[in-house]
Amino acid sequence: MNKEGLPTTPGPIGVFDSGYGGLTILRQFRQLLPQYDYLYLGDNARTPYGSRSYEIVYEFTLQAVKKLFEMGCHLVILACNTASAKALKSIQENDLPLLDNSRRVLGVIRPTAESIGAITNTRHVGIVATQGTINSESYPLEIHKLFPDIQVTGEACPMWVPLVENNEYDSPGADYFVKKRINNLLRKDPQIDTIILGCTHYPLLLNKILKYTPRNIKIIPQGDYVANSLKKYLKRHTDIELQCTKNGTCRFLTTESPEKFKDSATIFLNTNIEVEKISLE
Repeated sequence: MNKEGLPTTPGPIGVFDSGYGGLTILRQFRQLLPQYDYLYLGDNARTPYGSRSYEIVYEFTLQAVKKLFEMGCHLVILACNTASAKALKSIQENDLPLLDNSRRVLGVIRPTAESIGAITNTRHVGIVATQGTINSESYPLEIHKLFPDIQVTGEACPMWVPLVENNEYDSPGADYFVKKRINNLLRKDPQIDTIILGCTHYPLLLNKILKYTPRNIKIIPQGDYVANSLKKYLKRHTDIELQCTKNGTCRFLTTESPEKFKDSATIFLNTNIEVEKISLE
């Protein structure tokens, strides 16, 4: 144990999301880096985060990060765009030095932003995301740090997450909501040639999104880019990599009903899992 009572022995890579969407990121991690152990935590009792204030998202996310640290994680990935947008910077700058400066918390926005420069030709990029992520302007800020010439346009899609979590993402009813938001985005900037799916739920709507998006426009789900970024990060930071155990295991934690989590997780993972309930408060 260190001075804060955190385990010092190696442990799994922590993956946090407010709900189920982060499972799409976890799935890519496990495909690309199957040798590592993972500990997934979904704060399903308090989801969604997308419409919550900065203060509440920060408070909830910090509780989750602390819990994952207590459970042995030295590296935690916020596999949630809202948490990455509203809480990551504060946790990195203000909390890690107090908790344990040797541990790391990373998000999903910067790896996605880093990939865009080599993809867009028109230098006009669209973002579809939750209201919270759009309001934070995290994507334009990150993209402009790296590529000042790229114009970024956002469109909030408040109904898309409920469609996925209620297993309606492939239903005829989803078409209206997907078409409406894609059309809104392209009306704002007809020169867009690349659209980032700025929410981890949205890959499940990919068939509908492709249906209503012109074929010349590239759609960018985050999973591959975030997984490749993690692989490069672990290669560069051997001190962190050595603190990540490698038995190929994965545990799932939820703040809500384990049975409900298991049922919904099959939408994202296509497999049955065992789930444990925990409290963050």
